[in-house]
Amino acid sequence: MSESKIIIGISQGDINGIGPEVILKTLIEPGINDICTPVLFSSQKTISYYRKVLGLEEFNFHPLRDFSQINNKKVNVMICYEEEVNIEMGKLSETGGKYARISLDHAAKALQENQIHALVTAPINKSNIQGDGFHFPGHTEYLAHKLGGDPLMILCSENGLRVALATGHIPLNEVASRITTEVVTKKITLFYESLVKDFAIRKPKIAVLGLNPHAGDNGTIGAEEQNIIRPAIEQLKLDALIYGPYSADGFFGTNAYKKFDGILAMYHDQGLIPFKTMAFNDGVNFTAGLNKIRTSPDHGTAFEIAGKNEASELSFRNALYMAIDLYRNRKLHAEITANPLAHGNLRKER
Repeated sequence: MSESKIIIGISQGDINGIGPEVILKTLIEPGINDICTPVLFSSQKTISYYRKVLGLEEFNFHPLRDFSQINNKKVNVMICYEEEVNIEMGKLSETGGKYARISLDHAAKALQENQIHALVTAPINKSNIQGDGFHFPGHTEYLAHKLGGDPLMILCSENGLRVALATGHIPLNEVASRITTEVVTKKITLFYESLVKDFAIRKPKIAVLGLNPHAGDNGTIGAEEQNIIRPAIEQLKLDALIYGPYSADGFFGTNAYKKFDGILAMYHDQGLIPFKTMAFNDGVNFTAGLNKIRTSPDHGTAFEIAGKNEASELSFRNALYMAIDLYRNRKLHAEITANPLAHGNLRKER
């Protein structure tokens, strides 16, 4: 794989949602091919259909069946299937899930085999994509299975807000049992490592939220903060500033989040509700902890507006730009830490 230009793979997501729309609106922008070589995993027929529906006839692409044919000056469409697909925009269907799976499988394989440098995934529906080897709550768990590693979901915004999750796509009634000192310690460590190598923050400042209302009120409303979360923070030996546990409502309500490089929330909605309230249109979901870069927009399939040419491409465009930045940062970090100088004993001359 050529290192001259970063190759960004893109999975098409559910073909009945807004994925193809936000992808094409992003890739038609002038200058995209100056900063990366996009490879969209789909088919000629699907992309040609959406190009016509969206009135983007000026969108040109290069059909690709093998990476030896890649065109670094154009948007490439890797042909993952040849058949005509029944596209029903705005409808949840088995077909939408099937072709989301096909696209994602091809993209993940290319990522595994280093044919692409990073992957940006368009939205899927978590119910209709199940089947044929996909039995996961979402992209994060699927890619962890394919690539290995300990995934950490980090939501990022343009204004520097970064929210990571100690637990991911699990039912609320299972959250407390999943919060252990070991889990919190591991997630803080993964978060710290990502902030250093992926975001180039030398000494990150991290806030950790509590699990219970008012962070337990000294054990009055729960003991997890005293028995699990605080001990996890105190035992860490990282070159970082780690504070908490904080009461989530007051933490966001008083704008305390602005003082930190990263915030670790204990469960999905605790972190994502305030994040999406502040950054729904431009937020990016980044899966840290893997040996490859994967980003996605922070919205879903939005069936209710699919095909109406109303979807904003801002979040998807930010996901593509962030994938490029993260790849560069991680590569630079690997280079500058590859051969560190050995520590020696200094002897004072007499």
